[in-house]
Amino acid sequence: MDPIVLGLSSSTPLFSSSFPTFLTTRQSWPRSKIDIVAISGTGKSMTTSPVHTSTVTNFGFKTLMETVSVDVQRAEGRPLNVPLIAPFVIASSRLDKVENVAIRVELNNGCVGWGEAPILPFVTAEDQQTALVKAGEVCEFLRRSQPMTLGSVLAEIGGLLPGHEFASVRAGVEMALIDAVANSIGIPLWRLFGGVSNTITTDITIPIVSPSKASELASMYYKQGFNTLKLKVGNNLNADIEVLKAIRVAHPDCMFILDANEGYTANEAIQVLVKLCEMGVIPVLFEQPVHRDDWEGLGHVNHVAKGYGISVAADESCRSFLDIQKIIEGNLADVINIKLAKVGVMGALEIIEAAKKSGLNLMIGGMVETRLAMGFAGHLASGLGCFKFVDLDTPLLLSEDPVVGGYEVSGAVYKFNNARGHGGFLHWDTIACGPPVVQRLHKKEKENGKRGLLLKVHCRSRSKILTTMFTR
Repeated sequence: MDPIVLGLSSSTPLFSSSFPTFLTTRQSWPRSKIDIVAISGTGKSMTTSPVHTSTVTNFGFKTLMETVSVDVQRAEGRPLNVPLIAPFVIASSRLDKVENVAIRVELNNGCVGWGEAPILPFVTAEDQQTALVKAGEVCEFLRRSQPMTLGSVLAEIGGLLPGHEFASVRAGVEMALIDAVANSIGIPLWRLFGGVSNTITTDITIPIVSPSKASELASMYYKQGFNTLKLKVGNNLNADIEVLKAIRVAHPDCMFILDANEGYTANEAIQVLVKLCEMGVIPVLFEQPVHRDDWEGLGHVNHVAKGYGISVAADESCRSFLDIQKIIEGNLADVINIKLAKVGVMGALEIIEAAKKSGLNLMIGGMVETRLAMGFAGHLASGLGCFKFVDLDTPLLLSEDPVVGGYEVSGAVYKFNNARGHGGFLHWDTIACGPPVVQRLHKKEKENGKRGLLLKVHCRSRSKILTTMFTR
C-alpha cells in the first residue's frame, strides 16, 4: 500500500465527508497541530512523519480507515471496580458499585489506547465476567493478527462481537483502538471527531430516592452549578410525583428531564404528563417512558407529549440501526439517546448520521461509567457538536476516580484539552488485575526464540510508555 498524505489542521475533522485543501511550509510538528502528515500503510504499525509537499488531497474518515495500517502489539482487559457514593437506583435495576471492564491496547509503535466496557445489570447484555471473557478473546485476536487497516480491524471486531449482545465490550475495544490511532497521529479525540467545540455542559442525575433526599441532592447540585436535573422515575407513579414536587421547591429554576427507564405503561406515562402540566411543571424531555418493545405505546406517548410541548426520547428502544429506522418511519420519538455501550462507537456514528438526516434531535448518555468511557463519549459529543442534550454525569457519582488526566471539570462544564487521544489513562498495574504483563508475554516471546531480549526491551518500553502518559 502506498503512503497516503493526510492534510490536517487543528480544526480539520477526520469524521467529515471531505477535507479542505491547503498548503504548508511548516518546519516543526507540535503535537497540538499537524498540518501535513504522511500515514504509511506499509510498515508493521501505523507510522507518522512530517512531510513538505504541495500535493492537495481530499480526505474523509472512510479513506482513513481504508489506508491506515494498525498493528496491535499488546491488548488486555481487566476488571475496573469503583465504589459509588450511594446506590444508583433506576426503575429497572440497582447498582451498588461499578464493575466494568477496562481495555488497554498498545500498538507496535508504542502508542497506547484505552477503552471501557460499562456493565449495568438488566440494561447491558453482558455482566462483568462475560465481558472479561469476550474482551480476552478479542484481545487475543488483536495480538495474533497481522497488521491490517483500521477499517478492517474495526470490522473484524464487529464480527467477533455482533449486535447488542456484546455491544458494551465492542464499544470498549473500539474506544481503545481509536484512542491508540489518535495518539499515533498526535491529535485529541475531540478534534478527530470534528473539532466543533472542546467543551460540553452536562446534566446530573438524581436516582430513585425519597422526596427529602431528592430535595437535598437538588439543592447541592444547584449550588454546584447544574441547571438541568435528570430525574429517575418509573418505579411508582405517586411517589414520583412527590419527588418532583420536592425538587421543584428546592430548585425552582432548574430544567429537568424525566427518565422512566421503561418503567411506565403508556397510560401511566400520560398520567404523569397531565399531572405535571396541572402543576405548571414542564420537563424539557421525557426519556424512555415505556418498555423498549412497546412501539405503539412509545408512539402514543410521543403524540400526547407533543401537545404539551414536551419531547420524548428513545433510549432502550434504540439499540440498533433497525431500531432507529423504525422510530423514524413511525414518528415514535423526537430524540435519540446515543450510548456507546448500546451500539458501539461505529454503530453510534451510523445512528447519529441517520438521526441528523431525519431531523431528530440527539442526546448523548452512558451507563454508570468512569471518566474513561464517559470521557470518550464527551470527546465525541464536543467534536461533533450535534447533541441537544448531554447526560455524561456518572463519574461525578463515584467515590473514587481511577482515571489520571483527561478532561477538566468545572461544575457542569467539561473541558477537553489538546492532549493526544483521550488524554486520560489508568495506572494499569494498580487496578484489579491478573498475572503481571511480563508473565502473559512469556509464551509468545519464547515461541519467537527471543525471550530474554524481548523481555528487556519490553520493560524498557513500559517505562517509556508510562513516562509518555504522565506528560502528554
